[in-house]
Amino acid sequence: MASKGIRYKEEQIIRILKEVESGTTVAEVCRKYAVSEQTVYRWRSKYSGIETSELQRLRELEAENSRLKKIVAQQALDLDALKDLVAKKW
Repeated sequence: MASKGIRYKEEQIIRILKEVESGTTVAEVCRKYAVSEQTVYRWRSKYSGIETSELQRLRELEAENSRLKKIVAQQALDLDALKDLVAKKW
């Protein structure tokens, strides 16, 4: 049994939700994992229908998106610096 205040990884959350989908009552799952029903319903709304492999792909896409945003931000800074340089009189 998990202790109160534990933070579950997304993979664990998906396994817990699969227990509910397979017929275990929400109340039983809540007791077993020491979470509130509200938490289970919040997880269900966020992770419903997601498989572990899809979760891994989602993480990869989020990491790539973050990397691309940093590149765009750096290019914007470079462009701004070049505009300032061109605007100055030599």
